[in-house]
Formats: sequence, C-alpha cells, structure tokens
Amino acid sequence: MVIIQDILVSDDVFSKSFICNLDKCKGACCHEGDFGAPLSAEEINIISSYLDKILPYLSDSSRAKIEADGFHQYYKDMNSEGTTLMPDSACVFMTRSELGFASCGIEEAHRDGQTDFKKPISCHLYPIRIAKNEISGFEAINYDRWDICSAACQLGEEKEVRVFEFLKDAIIRHYDEAFYEEMQEAAKYMDSRSELS
Repeated sequence: MVIIQDILVSDDVFSKSFICNLDKCKGACCHEGDFGAPLSAEEINIISSYLDKILPYLSDSSRAKIEADGFHQYYKDMNSEGTTLMPDSACVFMTRSELGFASCGIEEAHRDGQTDFKKPISCHLYPIRIAKNEISGFEAINYDRWDICSAACQLGEEKEVRVFEFLKDAIIRHYDEAFYEEMQEAAKYMDSRSELS
C-alpha cells in the first residue's frame, strides 16, 4: 500500500494494466453484478435535480421502473446507496445501441449538454473502488478485479497503460490534479525499487 494525502492506495492500482475494451465486453459492467452503481448523497441530489433531463434517454421499461421504485436504493451487502437494478440486473440508467453496446443515459444527457453531471464517480473511476468510513476518516483506493474485464486487462498490458493512468481524468475529477501527480511520483518510485530488486 502507498499513502497519498492520508489515503491508502493499493499497489495494484500502480502495477496492474487496464484499458476499457468495449468492443469485447460491450459494457458488461452496466448489466452484470448484484448491486447498482454506488451513489453518494450528493450524487443522489444531483441526479434528482436532473432526472427530467435524463429520462428521455432511457427506455420505457427503465422509466417505468424509476417511477415505480425510484432510481436508487440501499444495498445492505454493499453498505451504500446505489442505482436501482432492472429485473435482468441491468442498471436502471443503462441504454443499448443498435449494435448491442451498453451505455449510460446519464452520460448521454451530459454529452448532449442537458446536464453538467457526467456520471456517478463510482462508474467513472471503475475498476477503482473507494472504501471510506466517514466516522474514522479512513479512506482506501482499491483495484477491483472482475472477470468480465479480462479483455481490458489484456489491452492495458498490450498498450502498457496502468490502472491509475487509464483513470487519470476520473482521479483528477474526484480528488485533484495534485493528487494524480503524487500518484505519478509514487509509481516512479515503485518502478525504481522494482528495477533494483
């Protein structure tokens, strides 16, 4: 583990390779799994304020689900609020292209200038997951391994792009540029130690 600004960062964030490979997975992270995308209280408020702008980008079934059950719920095993799931486990905000690629209605609305909210930070940061305890102030950045992302790991290795490098924009969005620069310095230090061993 590496400590950056009092935050624990897993070594895997620096040593593992990753580039999303949508041609292979077709956005499987949007419709696989047992939980919706983690949401902070602030994000729930933001999405609520933009919901009327986002709904036109969603399918009729997604809009009906949101009307019936809301767009978020508490997941006990995740210990967090997250986006509501459809009966087939897809995120309620997921849309599909004609080629079968999953995409995000929230992000599509943002791309069209309807909102200034790109998408939940948990989605933007994936495959990083942040563990946080508000009471103790503990925060850790971990690399989440998921077999559906094997093609992304392979592409990252081919292009020699590490997890934190792939997630540069998301890391700067969530923390700041100085934090990312410290990650770069930590990576250089770890590389130098590896060369000596």
